[in-house]
Amino acid sequence: MSLGGLALPGQGVLRASPEVSLSEKSVIFLFLHGGPSQIETFDPHPEAPVETRSATGHIPTALPGVQFGASFPKLAKLADRLAIVRSYVPGDANHDIKPVVCKETAGANLGSAFARMEGGNHPATGMPRNIALFPRCVEPTAQAEQRGFGNFLSPGMFGAAAVPFVPGGTGQFQKDMKLALPVDRFDDRRSLLTQLDRAKESLDQSQQSGHDIGRDKACRMLLGGVADAFDLSREDSKTIARYDTAPLVRPENIDKKWKNYNHYCDNSKTLGKLLLLARRLCERGAGFVTVTTNFVWDMHADVNNATMTEGMSYMAPPLDHAVSAFVEDLEARGLSEKILLVCCGEMGRTPKINGKGGRDHWGNLGPLLLAGGGLNMGQVIGRSARNGGEPNSDPVTIKHLVGTVMNTLFDVGKLRVVRGLPREIQQMAEADPIPNLFGRG
Repeated sequence: MSLGGLALPGQGVLRASPEVSLSEKSVIFLFLHGGPSQIETFDPHPEAPVETRSATGHIPTALPGVQFGASFPKLAKLADRLAIVRSYVPGDANHDIKPVVCKETAGANLGSAFARMEGGNHPATGMPRNIALFPRCVEPTAQAEQRGFGNFLSPGMFGAAAVPFVPGGTGQFQKDMKLALPVDRFDDRRSLLTQLDRAKESLDQSQQSGHDIGRDKACRMLLGGVADAFDLSREDSKTIARYDTAPLVRPENIDKKWKNYNHYCDNSKTLGKLLLLARRLCERGAGFVTVTTNFVWDMHADVNNATMTEGMSYMAPPLDHAVSAFVEDLEARGLSEKILLVCCGEMGRTPKINGKGGRDHWGNLGPLLLAGGGLNMGQVIGRSARNGGEPNSDPVTIKHLVGTVMNTLFDVGKLRVVRGLPREIQQMAEADPIPNLFGRG
């Protein structure tokens, strides 16, 4: 049983601290690579001059007096189930992969800190605890993940067992996770292996014990339904159709003059199914799932990227459709308390539209959406200045976002008593969360 190189060892700091219970919640981080505009998404500034206000217009939402960009009608109807942060400050205007991997996460994928604490795999199901999903995980013909702006799979100083696990749509993992034997013959071979190990026990007790742990975990994964979780064909066909974003933006309707043409296509083909797969994995024990499509939100209106209006026509419908399907699906399944969705990019866009009809890089303000996790939804947190380019209230930073994730996944008060707690994780856990999301606000 090769298991495609899956890292089975690594028990995690909390396994040695029974006084601190393991997390019962999960986080899905949807990273909008390229830097989406805060104005065309969830803060349209309809009262601003034409060169500043949303180029795609604005619409009312389920929250009185709150408006979204007109490209998000489905999310507007669900605004009472979302938390929109309008004072989120990414910190700089660089193309990178913050806040998923940045100095505030000790240079590691945020999920790697989680895996360092809880172990590489769920103790009961064997499901990898930290997973990264790229377009090829659901569509083999999609492009490879973007690697030019940072390493989504960086474990930082947390070790190899904390590296995010990446499945492939037709990769070796899925092949290795399928039994080539009937279950009864498989059980017979497990019994034989156990007898052989007992015979060797007197020779090397410690090594035998380690092999037992790894093999038993692998067997639990094969027989415990983990492989099914990665197989979207096992999902109800109506649910697959509800999430599917491929029909929304057809390749023939995307202008091929843009160098990012294939990125736009991949985003439409895969975004909905990636979120559906992420939900399935969290149901079965994943704790942190990074989801991203390729570099598509960089709407300069240059040789690579479309204008704001055209670019949003490619990008907004899949995001609106996929996230709304996800929010409604969580509620229907009773998972709104268990799974937190975080959506943002590495930066925002300039308050003024440039001469070509695009917006350029901007680090002083960016969009941030959260849903679920048992947190206080149905609110707008913070305000932006009249020009849509800076906070007009207390800024929410990456450190606040990291603190929010840590407070969702852990009882951070109890982490202080954990033996062997890495200093970097302690600093992440001590960061204040975004105001008003926890407790009674």
